[in-house]
This record gives sequence, structure tokens and C-alpha cells, in this order.
Amino acid sequence: MWISHLTLASYLQWVDDWTIDPIDTINHYISKSKEDSFNCYTRIENEYLSQHRERFSEMRLKGAPIAVKDNFLVQWTITSCGSEMLRDFVSPYTSTVIKKLEEAWWLMIAKANMDDSAMGSSTESCVFWKVLNPHDTTRIPGWSSWWSAASVAADLCIAALWTDTAGSVRQPAAMCGVVWVKPTYWRTSRYGIQAMASSLDQAWVITKTVEDAVILLDVISWVDEHDAMTVDHNQDIVDRYDALKSADLSGIKCALPKEFLDKGLDDRIKQQLMKTIEILRAWGAIVDEIDLPVVSYWVATYYILCPAEVSTNLARFDGVRFGVQDDTSWYASIDNYYASMRHDGFGPEIVRRIMLGSYVLSAGHYDAYYAKAQRVRAKLIQDTKNVFEHYDAIIWPTSPLLPRKLGQKMEDPVQMYLADVYTVLANLIWIPAISIPMGSVEDEGVMLPTWFQIMTTHRDEKTLFQIAQYVERNI
Repeated sequence: MWISHLTLASYLQWVDDWTIDPIDTINHYISKSKEDSFNCYTRIENEYLSQHRERFSEMRLKGAPIAVKDNFLVQWTITSCGSEMLRDFVSPYTSTVIKKLEEAWWLMIAKANMDDSAMGSSTESCVFWKVLNPHDTTRIPGWSSWWSAASVAADLCIAALWTDTAGSVRQPAAMCGVVWVKPTYWRTSRYGIQAMASSLDQAWVITKTVEDAVILLDVISWVDEHDAMTVDHNQDIVDRYDALKSADLSGIKCALPKEFLDKGLDDRIKQQLMKTIEILRAWGAIVDEIDLPVVSYWVATYYILCPAEVSTNLARFDGVRFGVQDDTSWYASIDNYYASMRHDGFGPEIVRRIMLGSYVLSAGHYDAYYAKAQRVRAKLIQDTKNVFEHYDAIIWPTSPLLPRKLGQKMEDPVQMYLADVYTVLANLIWIPAISIPMGSVEDEGVMLPTWFQIMTTHRDEKTLFQIAQYVERNI
């Protein structure tokens, strides 16, 4: 059988039915990845594959080939985070999420590239190479986590694991036309993941279908003794999803914030959104437009809290404990050595965020910026909780704009930051969200995907998948 565009569900079914051979499938994706013209991977993990491939083929999930973002630690493999600072860093241990994949007999086929330490808004700040959008190679494929989305869209793997801080997965998943799921913050372990901002980052999944996302999320959701934030609410996600397939949307109430319909939203995306809403209504859902004035605050809040955590987390990369190193005898002082190592290891986007984070955490500005941002975050949590007292979900697009051409707007980082306006809320208040394709539109003679985003209250992935499957099935 010709192996092409496999979904995770179809792969597992066909392996169980002896329709396809796991080793042939793995070899197919390895061969295809080596010919990758979209620059999705930093490296194919040949040594890891040779150690795991044969034994994985004998087990329950048969070594389904998964791409992994290059900030997940895997023992004795390089985890570079797309950064010069960690270009040759070899991890001494494996992250919990990867361990869960290995225990379920999935197979990491490659490490996917990323913007420099996950900081960037266009795919163009990585120290290795720029990735291309599989739908149009002259355009960006999304934000800092675009390699995983592009690898799934280009069928270089069956699914991918990624982290997202404010939309760096949702944006590329949307622009590449694949499915992205963010579970409730406490559902997956952060242990062994090089975090950009610890209170925002989380392990998430990119797949070709909603069902695939459910299967993969079920594997990586776990209570971890190494991460005190994880809690035990891992009821069987797959069984609950199967029960949803025969249910309709009667009684499901969705809120559509008016603030996202007036300015900044591309008219073509808005038209697709309205069509999607009509489909939801046709299946029994209630969709109301609501006022959500707090939207004007959450991007500013994010860009105070995130750089503050970046500044703290990256303090360890000093050329002594971690990062690039040199002979200290060549430097006049330890301060000169630190400055040189950090200058060589950090790109301009990282420097920009470290400086901003250090500023808002400084003694003279802590109360005016960081402490105030934390109070605004608490306000966002409360206001959104009030919405969920009356509605089951909040819906809106994933990004206000179609993917732009490579090189555009790089001179204005603020404009790139503002593109996170539709995605940052879920990270700030730790709720689950999903981004799924909702059809295509034409732009300059090229058909590009559009996208639909759903958010639900804490631990309510059930409603998330219930709505998402209807959109996927009927678009």
C-alpha cells in the first residue's frame, strides 16, 4: 500500500489490520524527511531511531513517527532550541512527555527547528535556516513554532509535539492548515522542556485531524512527580471523544467577542468565520456576540509578564553553567566573559526581550509594570470566568491576517507582537483551546487556509472537541 498523508488513527488501524508495515512506514518518512524542501528539521535523529525502531515495531502503537520541537530534552541527543547558545548541548535526561511517548511505543523521527529560543514572530530569527509554508513557499508558515506545523502539513511526519507561549503554535498550525490543541495548563508535564516563560509554556500537539489530537493528547496527559503543577484529571479522553461522535450541538452556547470583528481582521477570514458560525447554528449551537472589553489589555499584559520570565529563565545561560564557552584566561574579567558569551549566544530578538524583562523587574519599575500586569492577569481570569458562567465556549479566528510574504514587517517587531491578540488569552489564564482549519481563500492567485479557534473553561476539553469535530466534519 502506498504510504502517504497518513493520519494517526488510520496508521494505528492499518497496522493492527496488517495493511501496512511499521518499519516500511518509518523508513518512508525518514526518506521523505531527508528530501525535505521546506527546511522543517534541524536534524533527523538517526542514532535515536536505530536504538528504538526495531523494538517499537513490536509494541502496541507500532512506532508512529512523530516530530518533536527542539526544546524537548531527549537523553543523549542535542537539544539546541534553535539557538547559537545551545547549538551543541546534549541533554543528560529525557522529558516526561517524551517518556510517555516512548512508553506508548511512539517514535521520535526528528527534532523540528524553531525560532531562536522560541522567540520570534515570523520564523526568521532562527540561527539555522528559514522554513517555508507548504501552501506557498514565498510566505512564512507562522510564528516561532512553525517547523512542527509545516512538517505535519508537508506530511514529513504523522503528528508533532510542540510548545506554545502565546500563539506560536496556533499561528503556524492555522497558516499551514493543520489542527492544534492546547490542553488545560495542568494536564501535561513541563519537566524536561526548555521553557521560554514557565507560567505560559506547555506541551501541545499538532495533528492532521481532531481525532488524532485526542489520541496523542491522551498519551501525554499525566500526573508527574517532577512537575507539581500537574493534577490528576486524566479521565479517558479517547473514550469520551468516541461518545461525542453521535452527539449534536444542541444547547451548546458559544460567545463571539465583538471586539475581534471590527478592526484588524481580514475580510476574507471574517467571511469564513461567519460561514462556520452558521454551520454551528445549523447543528443546534447558540452563538451570541458579546462585549469583552478586556481584550485591549491582554497583549500588553503578556508582553510584560513573558519578557520578565524570559529574563529570569535565561540568566543561567552564562557560558559557565550552560551555553557556548571559551577560555576565560583571554578575558580581562568575569563580567567581560559573560558579556562576550551572551553576545555570541543570543540573537537580537532574545536580547530585546531580556532587556525588556530586566527593565520591568528592576527595583524602580517592578510595581509600575510587573506587579500591575499580574493584577491585570487576575482580572482577565475573573472576567473570562464570568463569560464561562453563561457560555460553554468562546470562539474567534486564530490569526487576524493571512500568512505574509517572507521579509515583510521584520523592521517593526511591535506589529508582529500584536498578531498574538487572538491567541494569548488561553496562555495567560491557562484554559484549553484548539485551532482547526475552516476552509480556504484566494490571495494573489494562491489558495491559503483560514482558521477557527475555540476556547473552553478549565478542564473542559470535552466541549472543545465536541465543537471542533463538527467544524472539521462540515467545512
